[in-house]
Amino acid sequence: MSSQTQPQLHPRERLTRRPGSATTTTVPTTVEAVLEDFFRSALDRSRPYGSDYTELWRSLHQASQGGKRFRPTLLTGIHRHLGGTDDRLACTVAAAVELLHTAFVVHDDVIDHDDVRRGRLNVSGTFAHGLRSAGGDDARAATLGAAAGILAGDLALSGAHRLVASSAAAPSIREDLLGLFDHAIYATAAGELSDVRFSLGPVEATLAEVVIMAANKTAVYSFELPLQAGALLAGADRRTVEGLSRVGRLVGIAFQLHDDLDGVFGDEQVTGKSVLTDLREGKVTPLVAHARGTEQWPRVERHLGAPGLTYDQLHDVRWALEASGSRGFIEALAAEHLASARDLAAEIDLPPEALAWLESMTRSLPWRSA
Repeated sequence: MSSQTQPQLHPRERLTRRPGSATTTTVPTTVEAVLEDFFRSALDRSRPYGSDYTELWRSLHQASQGGKRFRPTLLTGIHRHLGGTDDRLACTVAAAVELLHTAFVVHDDVIDHDDVRRGRLNVSGTFAHGLRSAGGDDARAATLGAAAGILAGDLALSGAHRLVASSAAAPSIREDLLGLFDHAIYATAAGELSDVRFSLGPVEATLAEVVIMAANKTAVYSFELPLQAGALLAGADRRTVEGLSRVGRLVGIAFQLHDDLDGVFGDEQVTGKSVLTDLREGKVTPLVAHARGTEQWPRVERHLGAPGLTYDQLHDVRWALEASGSRGFIEALAAEHLASARDLAAEIDLPPEALAWLESMTRSLPWRSA
C-alpha cells in the first residue's frame, strides 16, 4: 500500500451533530451531502426504466437513512487524527462505506425474512405491502419483497464501488481502497453464509467457529475497513494500516457480541429490531453456542427455531440464558476483546491524539446501529 499523502484540495469542514441523533456521534455533513448527491443522481437516471425501478431507488434511499453513521465517523475520525487533510475525499470514501452497510442491511433483511427495519417498512416490506394493498396474496407479496431487497442491495454494492472507483484518490491509493472493499465484501458474504448454515445444522458449530463467523459478518466491514481506509487516505504506513485492521477486528467482535445480546435482551424501542427474530430463525449466535454446553440448554433448545415464539416464551429463554451464565460469559468476552483492542492500539505507535480518540470511540461506541 502506498504511503503517499493526498494533496489538500478542500479545507476541513466542520463536524456537526446529526439532527435527531440521540448519541454524541458526529458525522461530517459532507458525508450526508455525498450520499444525497448519489441518490439524487440515481433517481434522475432511474426514470426511463419505469415507476417500479424509481420506487426501488426511493426505498433504497430511505433504507440508507436513520443509522448512527458510526462507520463514516470511524473513517473520517482516524483520517483526521492521523494528519489527513483531504476531507472531501475522506467523506466520499466514508459515504461508500455507508452504502456498503446499507447493502448488507437490505440483504440481511431478505435472509432473515424481516419486513421492518428501524421501526418502519424496509425495502422488502415496502414492496410486499404495496402488492398486498393492490390485492396480491401473501406468497406473491413475499416473493416481490424478496426480489426488491436483493436488487436494492445489489445496487447499493455497485454504488459503493462506483464512489471509490470515481473518487479523486491517486490511482495507487484507489487500487488499495478497492482491495479493502473487495476483502470486506468477501468476508461479509462468508460470514452471512456461515450464519445461515450454522442455524440449519445438522453439525453443531463450536463457540470458536461462531465467533469467527461474527468477525467475518460484521467486524471486517464495520471496523477494519473504515479504520484502514481512513489511515490509508491519511498516508499512514503499512504497519499502522495493518495494526488498525487488527484493532478493528477486536472491536468489531465485541460489537457483534453486544449486538447478539441485544437480539435477545435488547429494548426493541431502542434497537429497532425484534427480540424474537434471532430465536425464531434459530440463529446460532455465540450466546446460543455457549448455552449448548450448560445444564439450561434443554430449556433454550425447545424454543430455538420456533416460528411462533411468544414474548412469554422469550422470558423463559432469557431466564435460562442468565441462569446458565451464558449472558455473563458473552458480556465478559466482549469486554475482553475491547481491552485487547486498546492494548494493541497502544502498541502501534499512533500519535497521542489518534490514540486518545480511538480510546474514546471504543468506550462511547453505540453498540447498536440497526
